[in-house]
Amino acid sequence: MKLIDAPSPNFDDRKLPVDTVILHYTGMETGAEALKRLQEPGAKVSAHYLVEENGDVYKLVEEDKRAWHAGVSYWKGDIEMNGRSIGVEIVNPGHQFGYRDFPDAQIASVIDLLKEIRARHKIDPARVIGHSDVAPRRKEDPGEKFPWKKLSDEGLALAPFEGDAKAGEAVTFEAALEALSAIGYDANLGDYAAGLLAFQRRFCPQALGQGFDPLTRAALISVKEKL
Repeated sequence: MKLIDAPSPNFDDRKLPVDTVILHYTGMETGAEALKRLQEPGAKVSAHYLVEENGDVYKLVEEDKRAWHAGVSYWKGDIEMNGRSIGVEIVNPGHQFGYRDFPDAQIASVIDLLKEIRARHKIDPARVIGHSDVAPRRKEDPGEKFPWKKLSDEGLALAPFEGDAKAGEAVTFEAALEALSAIGYDANLGDYAAGLLAFQRRFCPQALGQGFDPLTRAALISVKEKL
């Protein structure tokens, strides 16, 4: 993993211990464009790291400082995710500019980086999450193409659901909704759709947009039981 210093002025003091990593995609046409944006003082956005498609890693903000990457966010009742997380931007055009698979070299560097972050901060794999997980009404990243299984194979994140729908046939709507909330998503009886889509992107993309279908219900119970 090649680490390149690329300081951003967009940070402030951190007041909480680090216990979470939030993965993003850049959602811009090129990595250079994204890097420039993260370094612009007027942009008021940043991340701790940016991982290029060739595997190069840019360090923008020191881990003991708070980068501005999560925005309005929620996870397990916490609404100040910038304060307790490390933000990793992963270069990809995203859904707006031609969403595509993440190259092997890039993911290898993400894995190496996460191993180093975990060694420093003892991050629970359940708290390596996506931007859409903490901001489901605004964000889709890193999206359904992100290879979470490669991270879970290294013990760095929870694995996507690989079971079948049969186990979900007996799961009630109420139990599924409770599981969605227990996992960490901002979900209540009247406003759960965005959180459900974020869960599907993360854990069962084959069911994306299918509501509380049996496969999603099975996945929800399975993930909840891993916590």
